Amino acid sequence: MSENDRVNGGDNHEDAELFAQLRSLWRDVDPMPAALVDRMIAAVAAEGLSDEYALLTLVEDPLGAVRGDADALTLQFSDGTTSILLHVTRSATGAHRIDGWVDTVTGEIELAQGDRTRTTSPNDTGRFVFDDVPDGLTRVRLTATVGDAERTLSTPQFEL
Repeated sequence: MSENDRVNGGDNHEDAELFAQLRSLWRDVDPMPAALVDRMIAAVAAEGLSDEYALLTLVEDPLGAVRGDADALTLQFSDGTTSILLHVTRSATGAHRIDGWVDTVTGEIELAQGDRTRTTSPNDTGRFVFDDVPDGLTRVRLTATVGDAERTLSTPQFEL
């Protein structure tokens, strides 16, 4: 209990005024940046986002459906820094062919279906292919070099 509290019988009105003046002083001397709260919320929300999620966008191609009777699907995944485009078609054997493009420098690209994995490397333009891919839940993983840092992009599972 402060001396002020003993003199005023427990009334800490003067202490509250002192603390209010101190808060005002610090707001004037070292104000909080205007966008700090919004930036912190965005940073916390984005933490680990590329490890767990990727944005899946189904790209509709109405002309493709008119020009051919083959099953074709175009998928685009992005974590905001790296994007991967997958074009999936059915081959004559009933399996799938996945033609892909990645927009950053990438070493190996891994295609996973259950406990079966296959790897390939993209060419200089970022193009890669997986042939004879069976039906099933599929995921694509890649490690991209962005600046001096390596980042892993793992797509959500998608059905072939």
